[in-house]
Amino acid sequence: MQFGIAYPARPDAWKDLVIAEDHGFTHAWFYDSQMIYSDVYACMALAAEHTKTIKLATGVAIPSNRIAPVTAHSIATINLLAPGRTILGISTGFTGRNTMGLPPVPLKVMREYVQMCRALLRGEEVLYREGSRERPIKFLHQNHGYINLKDPIPIYLAANGPKALELTGELADGWITTLCDPASLQKNLSVVEKGAAKANRSVQDLPIVMLSAACVLRPGEPATSPRVMGRIGPFAVVALHALWERSAVASDLPPALQQLYDRYNTEYVAKLKTPADRRYLEVHEGHLIYLKPGEERYVDETLIRGFSLTGSGEEIIARLKALEAAGLQQIAIQVVNNGPEMIKEFSREVIAKY
Repeated sequence: MQFGIAYPARPDAWKDLVIAEDHGFTHAWFYDSQMIYSDVYACMALAAEHTKTIKLATGVAIPSNRIAPVTAHSIATINLLAPGRTILGISTGFTGRNTMGLPPVPLKVMREYVQMCRALLRGEEVLYREGSRERPIKFLHQNHGYINLKDPIPIYLAANGPKALELTGELADGWITTLCDPASLQKNLSVVEKGAAKANRSVQDLPIVMLSAACVLRPGEPATSPRVMGRIGPFAVVALHALWERSAVASDLPPALQQLYDRYNTEYVAKLKTPADRRYLEVHEGHLIYLKPGEERYVDETLIRGFSLTGSGEEIIARLKALEAAGLQQIAIQVVNNGPEMIKEFSREVIAKY
C-alpha cells in the first residue's frame, strides 16, 4: 500500500510535504478548484522546489478550466521542476464546476481532452479545434529547458459513474476514486475492466488511488470529539454536498446516509439566505476547509466513520487491508488543519504498523 497526502491547493502546502516525505508518504494530490482554492500549478511548483522524492499530482484538473495545450504545458513545466515525479489527474469536475453552477464536463469532451494532452506530452503534433477552425499544434521548444517531456507523465482519471469508469479503463494510466467499501471498489473495478476490454487493454496493474481523510482516535476518544470534528468535519460534510448536487461522487455512499441528508436538505439548505437559483454559492462555501455554522449538527458518528478513515490505528489498518485485498494500491489522506500533527500521527499509528 502506498500512502499519499491531499490538499485543497494552497501555496504553503510544501511545508507539510517536507515532513510527509520523511514519514512514509509517497504522493501529494492537489485539488483544482478555481473558485475556492489557490492555483493548482503555482502550488505544485512550490512543492516541487521544496521536496525531493514525493510525487506531485493534480487531483484533479478539469477540462473546462484550461484548454488542453495549457494543461499539458503546465504539467510539463512541473515535470521540469520535479522530473519523473509528476502525475496529471483529470476529471469531469466536482466543485471546479459546481461552484459556478455548472454540471460536469461531458465525457466526450473529457475523452478528447485526455487524448490531446497525452499526445502533446509525448511530443506529438495534434489537431487543435477552435470553433470551425482546425490547426496542427505541437510544443516547439521541447528540449530548451522550458518543459520536460523526456520523463513520462502518466494520466489518471477520477471516476465514480459507470460511463466514466469505462472511459478510465479505456484510456487511463491510473484510476482515482473516493472512499468506499471493498465490495463497491470491486464492483467499480469490474466496470473499469469492461472499458479496458473494449480497448484491448489490461488493467491488471492499474494504479488505484482512493481519496479520503483520516483521524486516529486516542484511547477513549469519541468519533465526534472537537479534535475529530475539526480534523474530519469539513471533509465528511462533503458527502452531503455531493448528495445535494446529485454528484457521482456520492454514488457509493451508504444508504443509511440518505435520512441524514434529508434532514440536512430540509432543515439546513432550504433555509439558506441565498436564492435557490444561486444556492450553490453558499452550499460550497468552506468546502473541505471549514464547517459553516449549523453544518456541525449533521456531522454525526455515522457520517464521520462512513466517509473517512476514523478509528483506532488497528481499525484503520484493518479497513485498508480489506481495501487492498479488493485492489486498492494507494490511499491519499487530506489535510484539513494541523498538517504536521496529522502526518506524524498517521505515520506512527498506521504507516509504521502496516
